[in-house]
This record gives sequence, C-alpha cells and structure tokens, in this order.
Amino acid sequence: MFKRKLRALKYHNLDVNIQDEEQWRNLIVWLEDQKIRLYKIEDRKNLKDICSGKWDKALNQYLDDLSCETDRSNRNSLCDWLLGTAVRQEYGENVEKFKSMQTEANTSDATDDPFAHLDVNSPDFKVGLLSLCQLLKIPQHYDPVTSLQAISILIKERLSEEAQDATLEEGEDFDLKGYEVGFETRDDVLNNASCILRLLHLQELRELQTRINEVIVSVQSITANPKTDQRLGKVGR
Repeated sequence: MFKRKLRALKYHNLDVNIQDEEQWRNLIVWLEDQKIRLYKIEDRKNLKDICSGKWDKALNQYLDDLSCETDRSNRNSLCDWLLGTAVRQEYGENVEKFKSMQTEANTSDATDDPFAHLDVNSPDFKVGLLSLCQLLKIPQHYDPVTSLQAISILIKERLSEEAQDATLEEGEDFDLKGYEVGFETRDDVLNNASCILRLLHLQELRELQTRINEVIVSVQSITANPKTDQRLGKVGR
C-alpha cells in the first residue's frame, strides 16, 4: 500500500505491516532517525523506547511537535502522512540532486504522458482531487492514486462516450404479488424485498445446477471412452 514511498525513502522492508505494533513503532523511529530528524539525537530517547508503556504518549507528543492534523486514530492515514512528511524532508534537503536526476530522466526518456511527472502529494493537486471527488460524489481515499483510479473507472464506465451510447438491457416485468415468499413480515416493502432475494437465490441455484450438470457430462464422456496405453500393462499370464 505504501511501497512507492517506502521505496523512495529506501526503507529496508517494503512489505511492512503497520498493524503489527512492533513493526509500526520501528517504522516511526526509523523515519525520525533517518529522514525527518525533528528532534536532536538526545531528545529521541522516549520515542525510541518502543517497549515502554508510555510510548503512545511519546508518539502523540511527537505528532504535536510535527503539527500533524490528520486523523491519528486511522493508522493508514497517519502512516501516509508521516511518509509524505519524510519524502518532503528528503526532497527539501536534496533539491539540486533530484532536479538533476529529473533533468537526466527527461532527456534520456522523453514521454508524451501528461501524468508522468504528476506530484500527487502536492497541496494544489490534493485540493483539485478533493473538488473532483465531491463533484462526482466519490468518497476520497487517503491514497491519492487510489482516488484517481476510482475516478478513472467511474468516467470509463458511466461518463465516456461508449457508456453514454450503450443501451441498457431491459428485463421482464414480474408481479411479486403472485409469488409466495414462505413467511409473512406484515410489511409490504419487506415482503417484496424478501421475494426479490429469494428469486435471486433460486437463479444462483439454477446456474450452479447447470454447471454441476456440465461437469457430470464431461466426466462421463471421459469414463465412457477412456484412452489407454497398452504399453503400461500386459494381457494374460
């Protein structure tokens, strides 16, 4: 989930499980020690004592000092924010190095892709992405790339020219009043919903039975006309 940022920061474990308490705490200590470096070395003692019962308090103080405004109860969101902070710090300390690398990459491998060098973590991009999600009524994901993928799917399936020109298949009318659900809820809405669920279940059972029949036919065709290799056995004594 965070592999791109972890790889950019050169973290040793790209598959870190942030739900594992030890891995989560070690990641935060590493980010502070190697990348963010908000505290002086001697002031990192409480944060680095990951076995202490007061570590959560030290973490909250650390986040306060970082002016973290993201939801701290959501570990995924918090991890994304900390990694983003570390990436910005890394870039800020090596601006000229990264600019030269980007220039070399543009020279050696030119591309027509307008999204090739898009910075999904820039404030302007996040504001625009939020506006687009609100316009399309899509819940915004904490990962900007995931939000972009959701927008792309929606546009392709609902708003593209092909989707607009596609004709929807119309089903047949079915009178639910003539179908017995098998029990009574004393509520017409619940009765109709129960009928629909039961009909869908019956349809799935029919499809399953059809597949089972196909498997039986396939097996019978094999057992009725088996292919034998006479070299594997012998006839007589």
